[in-house]
Amino acid sequence: MLDQSLQHARSSQQQYLEQLFDLLRIPSISTLPEHKPDIQQAADWLAADMKRIGLDNVKVMPTVGNPVVYGDWLHAGDEAPVVLVYGHYDVQPVDPLDLWESPPFEPVVRDGELYARGASDDKGQAFIHLKAVESLLGATGKLPVNVKIILEGEEEIGSPSLESFVLKNKELLAADNGLVSDGRILNADQPSIVYGLRGLTYMELRVRGPRRDLHSGTYGGSVHNPGQVVAEIISALHDDSGRITIPGFYDNVRPLTDTERDALASVPYTLEQWQAETGLSLPWGEGEYTLIERMSARPTCEVNGMWGGFQGEGGKTIIPAEAGAKVSMRLVPDQDPHRIASLFEEYVRQLAGSHVDIEVINHSAGWWAITPIDSPEMRAAAAAYKATWGVEPVFAREGGSIPIVATFQKELGAPVVLMGFGLDDNIHSPNEHFRVENFYRGIETVIRYYYNLVEQR
Repeated sequence: MLDQSLQHARSSQQQYLEQLFDLLRIPSISTLPEHKPDIQQAADWLAADMKRIGLDNVKVMPTVGNPVVYGDWLHAGDEAPVVLVYGHYDVQPVDPLDLWESPPFEPVVRDGELYARGASDDKGQAFIHLKAVESLLGATGKLPVNVKIILEGEEEIGSPSLESFVLKNKELLAADNGLVSDGRILNADQPSIVYGLRGLTYMELRVRGPRRDLHSGTYGGSVHNPGQVVAEIISALHDDSGRITIPGFYDNVRPLTDTERDALASVPYTLEQWQAETGLSLPWGEGEYTLIERMSARPTCEVNGMWGGFQGEGGKTIIPAEAGAKVSMRLVPDQDPHRIASLFEEYVRQLAGSHVDIEVINHSAGWWAITPIDSPEMRAAAAAYKATWGVEPVFAREGGSIPIVATFQKELGAPVVLMGFGLDDNIHSPNEHFRVENFYRGIETVIRYYYNLVEQR
């Protein structure tokens, strides 16, 4: 059965890739309202593909925001586990467009890499799961496990509708474990399994001063410039050692155990790899923690954008009426994202002082998540990676956030396996790409995982 399914996947590789091309051509950008019709088109396209491959109960389910696509196959019997697969079909904006080497929604393969917005994050990786199911059903007419699949359209804006969707549909989504492919492995030859994700609090601050832009010669020296206020706030978020200065920020941070630090130390991620990925020479941050610990297991506070005043060519001597910034904070066990938001707001209001007005907006919050390395699901995943890649995977934490993982674990009681297949794929940047070989390997890994999961029970 396993060999038949793997052979079906291999013989269908070109067909699967061309289908992925069709999905990638849909500009389903969730952050831009003008792409709302494209979001609906992507959801309808995926529902049609899920029906075609043989999934049951396929439906495009509305939320207060963008729709969730659902489908299942529940004929493996009561003794077989139920796996809840999650992915997202929305994508990031493409700016700056002039840095793309090919149009972002016209997929093309160059040197073994598939270039398109969403190729890696997350259309390509989510599509792996549909093609694994298609290969299993096409080869044997059945799956070794029961499968439920949900694909959402709001992940890139913090999944604001998904938790309420899960709470309203807990019976529909009930599962023994979850499976998510929305991440990366260590490198092309070394698979890795993420056992922990950081949480997220995403904030925006808007500083308003005079009722209009003012002449800097006439009023300079008498007005606390909103641009300067924003700069002062940002400069006060860290000390010289890279430690975050928000009072109370570290109060609930769970210390890394010696076992965890040893496991992270075994991850073969080098300074040279970091330099190649970032284009920088020297890392920055908390010196008492290793590079991999800073990137995946310590909380962070990062400025994502800032604005204010004249941005055009030449000069314009003004004091801007308004300036602002967006700040994201990645959180670790046992930090509460809502408490961190409150601490941030209290601190920046204090820093802003009384000469300006400040508005602080909490855009989104997501919880951290941990899955035990020795769980049956993790053992099944490790064996699937080894069989496909030929080497044992390493276990690591991921610096990013996937809000649904914590929701699955908290509300459904389902441990989640993070089965990533991406690399350093320029996600959220121009020239996003996905290694075609990893797309094919991903399908085989998921097929093997399902069979291994049955053996672990």
